[in-house]
Parts: sequence; structure tokens; C-alpha cells
Amino acid sequence: MPNGFPFDVPLVRSLETLELSPGVTFFVGENGSGKSTLLEAIALAAELPTIGSDETRDDATLAAQRALAKHLKMTWTSRSRLGFFLRAEDFFGYAKRLSRMKAEMRERIAEIEREFEARSDYAKGLAMLPAYTSLGAIDGQYGGDLDGRSHGQSFLTLFQARFVPGGLHLLDEPEAPLSPQSQLALMLLIQEMIARDGQFVIATHSPILLAFPGATIYTFDRTPPQRVAFEDIEHVNLTRAFLNDPQSFLRRLT
Repeated sequence: MPNGFPFDVPLVRSLETLELSPGVTFFVGENGSGKSTLLEAIALAAELPTIGSDETRDDATLAAQRALAKHLKMTWTSRSRLGFFLRAEDFFGYAKRLSRMKAEMRERIAEIEREFEARSDYAKGLAMLPAYTSLGAIDGQYGGDLDGRSHGQSFLTLFQARFVPGGLHLLDEPEAPLSPQSQLALMLLIQEMIARDGQFVIATHSPILLAFPGATIYTFDRTPPQRVAFEDIEHVNLTRAFLNDPQSFLRRLT
């Protein structure tokens, strides 16, 4: 195995076999434990499109993970070419890119209006059709501007639009912009997709998401990653202890 990142991450050195659930598999662990690195490498090995950044084959931020993906051996009970990979930090650039595309289409319509001023309405309509079609497709899929809503609303709208039956969906910390109530709404969307043969692999710190019924959970705080029950997850127990007695934790800050 090569040297340097990501091959010097203990997780990568120790990894032999990791079975992903046909429903939901969670990766949980401290920052730096390697869960996001592995998730990115799986996305590359599975050749999934990446929402929010460049195409995976060209994305410079995934260069190290691309090298790791070449060393992953993927086996499938049923191979799906549907689905996507999403890193929470990439989403907002994606929303702004959609807005720019819509602005460009509107500018093009205005240009045609000027250029075809002396032409028939029929000729003008034909010239405008591609721009109107593109605008309609974006609005039809997302229901308007994603960046014109709250972060949580935008995330849920994206998931509603892009989750597909039978698809493989890899999500890196999707809880980042979501309130507890919105996390529950995301769980409902995931449940609906699983009923239609969807599959999810999610790296998360969220005790709410980790409570998803029937999920397989791997803790990356052990080497190699090991399956763990919800009740035994350190994140869950720490959150529970804090909520039961926040003052005992806050006293340590003074």
C-alpha cells in the first residue's frame, strides 16, 4: 500500500472488509477518524456523481481519495448506477450555481426579446424555448431558488428532488444545516426511499439520525471500524449525559 495520506490513516491501514446494509449504514466517530475519507473513496469507486462540487473525476479536493478508491474492491448484491454523493460543505456552492444558471437563462430571454423585436411572436417563442425549458426544469425539480430559503429548507428540498428509488446515496454530515425537526423530516424521506429499494451510507455525528430503526452503525473510533449498537455509541451517551445534567459539564468551563 502506498505511503502518505490517506494510506497512513489507521482506519485505512486496518480495513479489510466492510459490509454495507441494504438499508442505512452509518459511519460515526471523531473528526479525523477517517469516516469521511472512506465515504468519499466509496463514492469514487462506485462512480457516483457529486452534488455541489466538480465531477468526481476532476475534483482536485478528492485527489487523495481517488487514489484510495483504486485500492477498494467493491462487490455488489445488486449494482445501481443511480444516486449521488453529497458533502454538506459543497451544497451552498451548488445552490448558488443553480441561481447563476437561472439568471443566465433570464438574461438570454431578455436578449432574444430585443433581438427579435421586429420578428413574429412565433419566431421569438421558438428562440426563447430552450431558455424557458431550462428554467422550467430547474423550478420543476427544486421549486424555486434553493439559496432563497433557509439552509435546512434548501437541504430538504434537494433531498426530495434528488433521492431516487433504487439509488445509492452517500451523505457526509447531512445534519449540519438541519434543526432537530428537519433531521426527523430527513429520516422520513430516507425511510420512504428504503421502501423503494434505496440505499444510504451516511457519515454523521447526529444522535437523532443514528437512531434510525434497523440501521447498521460502524464506529470509526475503533480500529478497524466495528459494528456498534445505538445505545453504545459514545456520541449518544455523551449527548444523553449532557442533557440529563448540563450544569455538571458547564461547571468545567469556568
